[in-house]
Amino acid sequence: MIRRGAGVGLALAVVLAVCGAVAAGWPREALAGSPPASGITTGASPSPAPTGPSASTSRAPTGTGTFTSPEPEARRAAAPVPASAARRTAPAPPPLGVRAAALIEESSGDRLYGRNSGAELAIASTTKLMTALITLEHTRLSTVFADPDYHPAAQDSQIDLAPGERMSVHDLLFAMLLPSADDAAVDLAYNVGHGSVSRFLAMMNARARQLGLNHTHYTTPSGLDTAGNYSSATDLVNLASYLLRHEAFFKRTVAQTHAVLRTGSHVRVVTDLNDLVARFRWINGVKTGHTLDAGYVLVASGTQRGMTLIDAVLGTSSEAARDANALALLNWGFANFGLRTPVHAGKVLARPAVADKPGAYARLVAASTYTHVFPKAAKVRLRVTAPAQLTGPLAQDTQVGSVAVLEGRRVVTRIPLVLGAALPQIKKPESIASVIVISVTLSGLLVAAGAVIGLTMFWREWTKGTRHARPRSTKPR
Repeated sequence: MIRRGAGVGLALAVVLAVCGAVAAGWPREALAGSPPASGITTGASPSPAPTGPSASTSRAPTGTGTFTSPEPEARRAAAPVPASAARRTAPAPPPLGVRAAALIEESSGDRLYGRNSGAELAIASTTKLMTALITLEHTRLSTVFADPDYHPAAQDSQIDLAPGERMSVHDLLFAMLLPSADDAAVDLAYNVGHGSVSRFLAMMNARARQLGLNHTHYTTPSGLDTAGNYSSATDLVNLASYLLRHEAFFKRTVAQTHAVLRTGSHVRVVTDLNDLVARFRWINGVKTGHTLDAGYVLVASGTQRGMTLIDAVLGTSSEAARDANALALLNWGFANFGLRTPVHAGKVLARPAVADKPGAYARLVAASTYTHVFPKAAKVRLRVTAPAQLTGPLAQDTQVGSVAVLEGRRVVTRIPLVLGAALPQIKKPESIASVIVISVTLSGLLVAAGAVIGLTMFWREWTKGTRHARPRSTKPR
């Protein structure tokens, strides 16, 4: 009976121990299931685009959540592209009889055409563009200057200022920019330079360097043929663009066909030498020039359908040729290019799912607006690269993707996509699998405890039975 009880106790202990070991070592993955692998990040785009490569999980820029981001494809697509590459779909420009020429779109500075555009050439009175800029940046229009004792050459354009004659900066600028008066230019340079034309020239050259006009140097404020006074077609259109965008008085002045100068010793009426302003309503500037070295030069601007183009033609043979070349280049630009805004700030471009919240989606919006000049024949589309799923918390405006603007197959730019609203952390509910794991673990502990108790009982019964079963002594008395 004792042996039978001990055997039962031993068997019970072994069974309980095995059950406890199995319960304690049961693979959690078998109960809870393996987590899904990261998916491929693909973004919706307005037109078909190739699917990107496999994605990896990376830390979000802000917050503690994660998002799925594309591998190097996005970075390769963002590589810079030569400015001229955007013009492949535009028809050939018209033949021009010039030494150099350039054409840009004003708001973006995009170059649409260039011919010998970096050559350093004499520029005649287009020099006065910088003279105007320095004057506007360093004095008030109401300031009155006394004319220095300047003796113009016979070929100078002038308004016949007398030495000591007093005229406002407002009227001196009109005289310099419309009829291209050299005596007005020298008057401004001398007085803005505090009695020194040389000091004013140093200011002009310093400003040229600040503006990145690397092919420009000044040795005269008026533009007369002087050694070392030169610029390029590209620098001229860029300088004109800067003036038109930053100096409202300049913009209004160069769009005038004539003006009345009411200061000075008598009233003067001056006429714009840029006759394209009078001939075409859409032409609104900018400056003519002519010397023996420079030939006939014109920087012209025009606006059509909300787009402003600026061109420069250098070294033409006559006033008629100057006007014809400048006009042909502007017409070609307006006929073949246009502004487009493929991306608007705040526009929702992707809606990735929110992890652990079925049916919830985040809003990814464009971080900025992108307006660009494109050939009218170009096919412009968007390619969105965004995560398939987001996990919070992530702060509002966290960048979690991008949208590429493509002209054909060429990426023009890439705009960040940001969260339109903060994404809070989602608390996961306990699953049945996790409850089972906890239950089995506790059961394992109880079984192990039962095994210990069973072994203890077995040992006690065994030792007690051993003592009672000892044989009596047979030794003779």
